[in-house]
Amino acid sequence: MVSAINILTSRHMSFPLAARLCVRSLLRMASPEVVQRLEQRARQADEAINILKTQIQMLKQHAVTAEEQRLKKENEQLRQDINELKVKLTLAEIQNGVQQVYLPVRTATTDAPDAPAAAAAPTPAEPKPEQKQAQKGGKSDKAAGKGDKKEKKGGEKKKGGPPQEDKPVDVSRLDLRIGRILSVQKHPDADTLYVEEIDVGEEVPRTVVSGLVKHVPMEEMQDRIVIAMCNLKPAKMRGITSQAMVMCASSPEKVELLDPPAGSQPGERVTCEGYPGEPDPVLQPKKKVWETVQPDLLVTADKVATYKGAPFTVAGKGVCTSKTMSNVGIK
Repeated sequence: MVSAINILTSRHMSFPLAARLCVRSLLRMASPEVVQRLEQRARQADEAINILKTQIQMLKQHAVTAEEQRLKKENEQLRQDINELKVKLTLAEIQNGVQQVYLPVRTATTDAPDAPAAAAAPTPAEPKPEQKQAQKGGKSDKAAGKGDKKEKKGGEKKKGGPPQEDKPVDVSRLDLRIGRILSVQKHPDADTLYVEEIDVGEEVPRTVVSGLVKHVPMEEMQDRIVIAMCNLKPAKMRGITSQAMVMCASSPEKVELLDPPAGSQPGERVTCEGYPGEPDPVLQPKKKVWETVQPDLLVTADKVATYKGAPFTVAGKGVCTSKTMSNVGIK
């Protein structure tokens, strides 16, 4: 610094030249500090760039993770929707009498190779002439015997009542009984199904699968007195065999259980006046009895369950009703 001042105050040197030399001297003196500052700023810039890169990478990962979670959630919802639709379809098919066919599980026995074909049976020896004659005589005797049997059959009367085909197709063909729900739980493989154990007056309770999760809370199902149709053909629903159907008042918007009259006991039959027949042991889907009867099962404006206007009745107890629904069907 002193040398720079001396240069500026020198009498023998012009001012412009002295100024240039002063500036150069100052630059030489300041250059280490400038270099340090530049290096420091370069390091700071590198650190800032690395921080920005890290933040960008984190944002990308977060965006990918959020999108992945969203897609997983959508897939899970679609799977649940598909399962619910399958259950509804199965219930509708069972209620309409469509027989459920389940594919067998492949086992070691199924995969085993076919057994070798059996050896051809030996060809019988040619009978002798006298044997042929005897055989002809035997055939004629058998033909005569058949004629006698036909005559006997024609003369005999069939025992028992009228055949099932001749019975009228009405509500008496349905085995409607009072039941008590002993236990209820969610189906392990279907979110919309309950699995109930129902006492219908038999030694062993019946297992019943019902699609009522969205309509009736579980606590209202427990120990509930209900009406069960007990002669539907048993069918598997998501791996569990259902042995009956709980009768409900039903509309597209709402479903609720039918209420038997007070004092009803498990096993008591529900009948309709004017239809005194006996129920079928099992409703055969091909006969379409349920499909024929169901459209005439209605809840009246007075909330009474009926068949063609005849109330569902428990002998000595009263009629069956719906708690809140009227002018709707029964399923």
